[in-house]
Amino acid sequence: MINVYSWRKSNIYKTYLLIITFIVLIALLGKFFSWYFHNYWFFYFSLIFALLSVLVNYWYSDKIILWRVGGKLIEKKDNPEIYRLVENLAITAGLPTPKIYLINESAPNAFATGRAPKCSAVAVTKGLLEKLNKSELEGVIAHELSHIKNRDTLLMTLVAALVGVVAVLSDWYWRISFWWGGDDDNRGNILFFLVGILASVIAYVAAILIQLAISRRREFLADASAVLLTRYPEGLISALEKISQDPTQMRKVPSGAAHLFIANPFKKKSFLISLFSTHPPIKERIAKLREME
Repeated sequence: MINVYSWRKSNIYKTYLLIITFIVLIALLGKFFSWYFHNYWFFYFSLIFALLSVLVNYWYSDKIILWRVGGKLIEKKDNPEIYRLVENLAITAGLPTPKIYLINESAPNAFATGRAPKCSAVAVTKGLLEKLNKSELEGVIAHELSHIKNRDTLLMTLVAALVGVVAVLSDWYWRISFWWGGDDDNRGNILFFLVGILASVIAYVAAILIQLAISRRREFLADASAVLLTRYPEGLISALEKISQDPTQMRKVPSGAAHLFIANPFKKKSFLISLFSTHPPIKERIAKLREME
């Protein structure tokens, strides 16, 4: 049996290391184009733009994603069973009861969002409530509450914002280099232009890979934390099996929000989709959970 606490500590340490790498990546991208154009405005602009993007996502990302997926706020009178389940697990976890949203999708899935526990939310699909039994639902809700307690909801919001920053900056910079070139020495030099494009592409791919690495680690951490909360790994194991085997495709999920869900909401399988998946393989997650039984 693995040491859950050591695993959790290791994942947190590696996640912070990846976040630092992300920030360094943005700084290097701005630094490169500052050198290319001989103007440090690009370096400062990169950092300021990153900061503003993070602030906007910090305050409004939860509202945006719940609106995008069609989440409907439910009260205790609307569904007493799921409300009590979330409430009891939140009390056990030492958290305030989050708002609960229902998504009108037949595919079983769920996610948590919110910048802090006091303003957090858990969203579940109609299919999740219909297809999972109580112990399985407890496993899923415990997983999502663990994301809230571990501050994953804030972390992944910031990471998604940083990926967007790298993508936008890369696009802007190579367009600028195309139309205006570099300084007088570099202007019109095809080699410098190609190097600029290559740097932008490498930065964007690196940003995506960092996001995937962080997202996958947080899923493992939330699984471990959920087991600590419920003391019943089999509930989450069974839930993950049912969710992964269900053929129903979710319809209203933007690709940039896929990493929020307990399991990848996109069912289509291919080598590239697997390579760039925001979630570790379900079989691997289940194998780790069985080690905790």
